[in-house]
Amino acid sequence: MVQSYWEIGRLIVEHEQQGNRRAEYGKQQLQQLSKQLTERLGKGFDVTNLRNMRRFYQAFPIRETVSLELSWSHYNLLAKVENPSARAWYQQEAEQHSWSVRALERQISTLYYERLLASQNKTPVEQEAKENTQPLAETAKDYLRDPYILDFLNLQDKTYQESQLEQAIISNLQQFLLELGKGFAFVERQQRIRFDDEDFYIDLVFYNFKLKCFLLVDLKLGKLRHQDIGQMDTYVRLYDEQRRGSDDNPTIGLVLCSEKSEAVVKYSVLAEQKQLFAAKYLPYLPSEDELKRELERERAQAVEQLQQQALGNE
Repeated sequence: MVQSYWEIGRLIVEHEQQGNRRAEYGKQQLQQLSKQLTERLGKGFDVTNLRNMRRFYQAFPIRETVSLELSWSHYNLLAKVENPSARAWYQQEAEQHSWSVRALERQISTLYYERLLASQNKTPVEQEAKENTQPLAETAKDYLRDPYILDFLNLQDKTYQESQLEQAIISNLQQFLLELGKGFAFVERQQRIRFDDEDFYIDLVFYNFKLKCFLLVDLKLGKLRHQDIGQMDTYVRLYDEQRRGSDDNPTIGLVLCSEKSEAVVKYSVLAEQKQLFAAKYLPYLPSEDELKRELERERAQAVEQLQQQALGNE
């Protein structure tokens, strides 16, 4: 399959685009090619997959560099890594250590290559990466599971581990909301709430004096999952029951997820409060798009800082 997809990518780039990497291969042409391949070979050749095959060939134009030890899913991830040195390193490590697709995805999204280069003491970073990839062996249900990815950075430390990154992200989000000037006051980080003899911890809690309500912020690094919203709904209900004052308006939640390609932001409002949220809350809250841009800005800053630190250590 890998070699076949490489050949199709080469066909698109070299034959249809005459080898011009920047040529615009029109959507209509891709649709026509998709139709032809589907009729001849069956499913798996929609326009999105053809674009992935084209990117695969562009990332690995020399056929001999494509190892059969890695699957198409591995190469689909590797082709999205823009830095050629990082891409080659991830490929080599994935082959040498038999990383599953999920393990490779985690290492790329947590900027393992950049963190390793930027760290003067590489041993803790390598050990942490080894420990974190061991539970990520391939299973038949891998496609249903999304690991939490730690992928922001704003640190001066010389050893970049995931626990440090997580705290840095939360600090950046805290500062961002406080600087908006829309009535936010910081309450607590990692605030504990208890339910049925079990403790839950909320990443950030704010109180908005203009809205007279609490805002709960939960950071989920990776793809947004349905259970992430459900978990926040639970937090909101528990918070209303345990912490909300008699004069306070209903609590609202905010789930922020970030993966390598894009950030996703969703407000969590209980069904019975949606009308109130739309009418009174929205004017005083940052929009989902505004928060998404901030998360993506933080990621770009993280990559740049790691690359600069890595250059300094060379």
